[in-house]
Amino acid sequence: MHRIAIIDDSDINLTLLKALIAKLGGCEAVLFQNSSRGLQWCSDNLPDLIIVDYMMPELDGLDFVQRLRKVPGRDQLPILMITANDNREVRYRALEIGATDFLNKPVDRMEFSARVRNMLALNTSRRHLADRAAWLAEEVSKATATVHAREQELLVRMSRAAEFRDPETGAHIQRMAHLSRLIATKLGLPQEEQDLIFKAAPMHDIGKIGIPDSILLKPGRLTAEEYAVMKGHAQLGFQLLDGSESKVLQMGALIAYSHHEKFDGTGYPRALAGEAIPLCGRIVAVADVFDALVSERPYKRAWPYEKAFAFLDKGANTHFDGACVEVCLRHQDEILAIRACFQEDYSNDEL
Repeated sequence: MHRIAIIDDSDINLTLLKALIAKLGGCEAVLFQNSSRGLQWCSDNLPDLIIVDYMMPELDGLDFVQRLRKVPGRDQLPILMITANDNREVRYRALEIGATDFLNKPVDRMEFSARVRNMLALNTSRRHLADRAAWLAEEVSKATATVHAREQELLVRMSRAAEFRDPETGAHIQRMAHLSRLIATKLGLPQEEQDLIFKAAPMHDIGKIGIPDSILLKPGRLTAEEYAVMKGHAQLGFQLLDGSESKVLQMGALIAYSHHEKFDGTGYPRALAGEAIPLCGRIVAVADVFDALVSERPYKRAWPYEKAFAFLDKGANTHFDGACVEVCLRHQDEILAIRACFQEDYSNDEL
């Protein structure tokens, strides 16, 4: 059933138009003798067609059309204007502000019926296309979400590959990912970049899968030669992830390559300094070191939180980016809450 709103200040015209609408079949006429009330109804409801007279008190046809087009969702609604005025300037103005079609008084029954049927058919087709487009957009969104979920699962499993070879990880990758996102958020990074850092941070040490067990699992202090090999994991991680079309993997490559750089230029593998170090690497460096310090490992005890925060403070603008350190010092409660959520015996693979 099509609903057709008719706005005309003449009771006789309303009666005539209602009778013509009834003869079409499958249509319901909603009548308004007051143009302001008609405008309000058309703003609150969604008719299939509006028929509006040009010459009316209070709001004339031009005012009605102009105001209705400003209502959200009413920009494509078909409007048939009826006028006894054959002034072209009036018609040009009406078309400019959004009238769809015109009829002259006195209304010809055959022409009226044909115009109304055509406009209703076009509106029905438009709505079907809009519904189809909305359905397609939803399906694309679902498919994209599925792809992203599978990509994230793969990334987490890749990160766990390094974890299985490195006893220093465990729940560490979850904690440092959340801490990295916290720092990115407090620094005011765009939401997309926050999400990328969160998803990519667990891959910071993925290059360790290329380090020999004799070095990676050595219980004692590494020799200078062994340490040089160990430092190669940053380059290996970059090479493993670089060149992908995935934004997450691109971010992961950048993080793997830069999270061991130091703000004063004494880090590795490229001895970058200051803002030459990618911000994602500076963020993950702080998150990675802090969580490692306060975590117990087979070869060391966990540091007290106060000592770890003091270590960050002391290393600000030398080892670490001072801005990232400041975030940690100002939001210690949130950091400790992250620690509480992801304990060493945490067994869920999802971040």
